[in-house]
Amino acid sequence: MIPVAEFKQFTEQQPAFKVLKPWWDVLAEYITVAMLMIGVFGCTLQVTQDKIICLPSHEPRENSSDAPCQQLLPRGVSEQMGGLREVSGLKNNLDLQQYSFINQLCYETALHWYAKYFPYLVIIHTLIFMVCTSFWFKFPGTSSKIEHFISILGKCFDSPWTTRALSEVSGRTNKGLAPGRAVVVAAAAGAGSGKAGEGEKEKMLAEPEKVVTEPPAVTLLDKKEGEQAKALFEKVRKFRVHVEEGDILYTMYIRQTVLKVCKFLAILVYNLIYVGKISFLVACRVETSEVTGYASFCCNHTKAHLFSKLAFCYISFVCVYGLTCLYTLYWLFHRPLKEYSFRSVREETGMGDIPDVKNDFAFMLHLIDQYDSLYSKRFAVFLSEVSESRLKQLNLNHEWTPEKLRQKLQRNARGQLELGLCMLPGLPDTVFELSELEALRLEAICDVTFPPGLSQLVHLQELSLLHSPARLPFSLQVFLRDRLKVIRVKCEELREVPLWVFGLRGLEELHLEGLFPPELARAATLESLRELKQLKVLSLRSNAGKVPASVTDVAGHLQRLSLHNDGARLLALNSLKKLAVLRELELVACGLERIPHAVFSLGALQELDLKDNHLRSIEEILSFQHCRKLVTLRLWHNQIAYVPEHVRKLRSLEQLYLSHNKLETLPTQLGLCSGLRLLDISHNGLRTLPPELGLLQSLQHLALSYNALEVLPDEIFFCRKLRTLLLGYNRLSQLSPHVGALRALSRLELKGNRLETLPEELGNCGGLKKAGLLVENTLYEGLPAEVREKMEEE
Repeated sequence: MIPVAEFKQFTEQQPAFKVLKPWWDVLAEYITVAMLMIGVFGCTLQVTQDKIICLPSHEPRENSSDAPCQQLLPRGVSEQMGGLREVSGLKNNLDLQQYSFINQLCYETALHWYAKYFPYLVIIHTLIFMVCTSFWFKFPGTSSKIEHFISILGKCFDSPWTTRALSEVSGRTNKGLAPGRAVVVAAAAGAGSGKAGEGEKEKMLAEPEKVVTEPPAVTLLDKKEGEQAKALFEKVRKFRVHVEEGDILYTMYIRQTVLKVCKFLAILVYNLIYVGKISFLVACRVETSEVTGYASFCCNHTKAHLFSKLAFCYISFVCVYGLTCLYTLYWLFHRPLKEYSFRSVREETGMGDIPDVKNDFAFMLHLIDQYDSLYSKRFAVFLSEVSESRLKQLNLNHEWTPEKLRQKLQRNARGQLELGLCMLPGLPDTVFELSELEALRLEAICDVTFPPGLSQLVHLQELSLLHSPARLPFSLQVFLRDRLKVIRVKCEELREVPLWVFGLRGLEELHLEGLFPPELARAATLESLRELKQLKVLSLRSNAGKVPASVTDVAGHLQRLSLHNDGARLLALNSLKKLAVLRELELVACGLERIPHAVFSLGALQELDLKDNHLRSIEEILSFQHCRKLVTLRLWHNQIAYVPEHVRKLRSLEQLYLSHNKLETLPTQLGLCSGLRLLDISHNGLRTLPPELGLLQSLQHLALSYNALEVLPDEIFFCRKLRTLLLGYNRLSQLSPHVGALRALSRLELKGNRLETLPEELGNCGGLKKAGLLVENTLYEGLPAEVREKMEEE
């Protein structure tokens, strides 16, 4: 016997592939097994038994008819033939070898090819059917996608996250029912599941019927399960992108189905034509009279009766097989299988963001539905961004426990208890358990959605959103509206700033950083600030072409305005004139070449910072006498070559910053600014200083570092209130002994000069300690021992 197992390799598939076999493929597989058994059975009989038995005909050649075996037909076989004639008792005088010779010769020449090769044809056709059915599971271009899909599908089906996500949906659904209404879980689960006792699906369905009045308990995921689910989301995303690019699976399945239909039609036609050629008696005429003495023989095809029955059985199976193929074609073409909609799943689970899929991805899901629609429902969980965000949230909560977050708490510059989180996939819910939190800083956290738990942060006053777009429900906007005092928002473009920011009426400080689109930069339109009734500080870092008009919405109470333009030229500043109560103004890197005239209208201005502009001349400095409250003027990091003489008019000025410019001389009239307490003229090209600087009796801080000074006028040391004197990196060759007159001096920088010794009068500077003396070690060691001891005293 030929074992059927020998043909196993033609249909051998991974057991997991069964989920991609709809019922018609399963039925066709059983039919092919039955047809294969018919072929194997026939072949076995053909090999193990005599194929044909022949006897010589004693009719004379001239009287012999075309059917020498007609007279030998049994009565029951062919009654329709003419009169019967019994011939018996004849001796043929042939030996065994002659009979064998005749049998073989007549088998090859007289027997019809269909009757001769019928079982082999059955096996060959069946094997072709088998190959056509399983070819897409073997072809490299399709098998890899199928294996990958089945692997991911199984993991998604068994993932604890799938159960949790669907349980949460079930819980929300149950909460929406009337309080007195019970939910029969087992009945609802069993209604759509069919046979629930098979395989792993039995675990998924409800236990024996019971009434539940509470939502089902949500299983908890450990960290490992959470990471595995996270990896599954990434695999599904990449697989979807890869598979949706083409339709090779769909095309291959259609081709193999069309081939099976064509094969079925061909087999059916020629079998119906030739099945009648299988006859019990066969007439054989061969020229063997010289060998056997006979030329006409009557042969018996021993397996004809059985083969004819097997043929009709085989044709029946082929017909059933063909009907399954025709149904497959109908299924393939009567609906768009290259598109798959999760509409029912979206409605059932409430995950409205589950996307529809196309091409090969859609086709495989259609096949999965023919096996069990529960697979596609559980698989859809991993296509939902909402589900993925929930998982990320769960993993975050596992990783960032309240205890771990409390370890990151620290005091910020304002003395507030601040928590800073950077580059996280989301915002942990555990943050909102820190009720003592006063400031929250979120940086590079994508898609932040504040949950209702935000209302637990009753002490929150400051919020920073740095490249962290955030959504805030209306109920929480009401909560923060009067509580939040400071907010910082940094984004790529200013139009990404959340609109709820402009409705925080209790806000005192608003810091915005981002660019206007090139086409909107000149207009520099900003959202209305009218709701910000208590805003005192506004900081805007962008590329605005003018001061935003909405700044005037807060003109009545804005005290500090900072515009940092990153080098983009600020052309229109007329809106500044309306800021009547403005005290501090920063126009940093705004491409200014002269001091804007609008500034001189700010009567309440106390501090002005024009850092990093292109100022070359400050002749307009005379107009600052209208700003009678101006105490701080920062003109540093510009290209100023000289200071005009009428600087003397700024008698109320207390701090003047002129560092990082191109000054080579200072006007003597600078000494008339009697109110100066800080003068910074470092990083310039000064070679000498006017002695009139000694008139600055209120001066406490003088910075002269990084210039080209070779000598200091003794009058400098008349400034008895000096506490900080920075002379580093000049060309000084000696330090005047008059330095000892600076009793209040606590910081003296002398590094980078040409000094050979230090005057021992430094010992008279009672406030100067070793830590405050910045000088080379050799010079310090050259001081008298008693001076060093005095400086090293606590």
